[in-house]
Amino acid sequence: MDHNMSAKVADFGFSKYAPQEGDSGVSLEVRGTAGYLDPEYYSTQHLSAKSDVFSYGVVLLEIISGREPLNIHRPRNEWSLVEWAKPYIRDSKIEEIVDPSIKGGYHAEAMWRVVEVALACIEPYSAYRPCMVDIVRELEDALIIENNASEYMKSIDSFGGSNRFSIEKIERKVVLPPTPTLTDPSPDILQALTPPQPR
Repeated sequence: MDHNMSAKVADFGFSKYAPQEGDSGVSLEVRGTAGYLDPEYYSTQHLSAKSDVFSYGVVLLEIISGREPLNIHRPRNEWSLVEWAKPYIRDSKIEEIVDPSIKGGYHAEAMWRVVEVALACIEPYSAYRPCMVDIVRELEDALIIENNASEYMKSIDSFGGSNRFSIEKIERKVVLPPTPTLTDPSPDILQALTPPQPR
C-alpha cells in the first residue's frame, strides 16, 4: 500500500510466464510463490479450495503486519511471516505484529477479528481451515465494527474524549481446541467405543 493506503500489485510471481514457440502454454506443474503455498501440499501433492484459504490467510497477515511472506534478510526466526506471527497471536500479543504505520488507527475488536480469521486460514491442516463464505462473513463483521467505531469515536471526540481505541484495552485469549486423547476419554467417547451388547 502506498502512503494514501491505495493497494498496489507487489508481486506477479509466476504470472509473467510466457509460452515459447511450440509450447502450448499449459503447465501441469504446481507453482507458487514461496510463503503462500499450502504446507499440506508438500506431503499430499494435492491442492484444494482450502489451499487457497491458506494463501489468503498469508495475504491477511501481510496486510496486518506490512511484512512479506518470506524474507531471508530478517533474523532466522522471522524468515516466515506465518511462523513469526503465530506465537504472538496465540499469546494474545497482536500489537507486536501490527504494522507500526497503522498502530492506534483501528478498533481493537475489529483487528482481533481479522487476526483470528488469518490464524484460522493458516492452520497447517486444511480440514481445520474455514471456507471462504465464513471468512467473508467474519471480515464483514470486522468492517462493521470498524465503521461503527469510527462514527462512535467521532461523537466521543466532539465531547473531548479520546479518538482511538488501543489494542491493549481488550484482553483476548486465543483458545485452541483440545486434542482428544484416549488417556482421558469423555463419557461420550467411551460410549461410542463400547461395542453393543447382545440382547
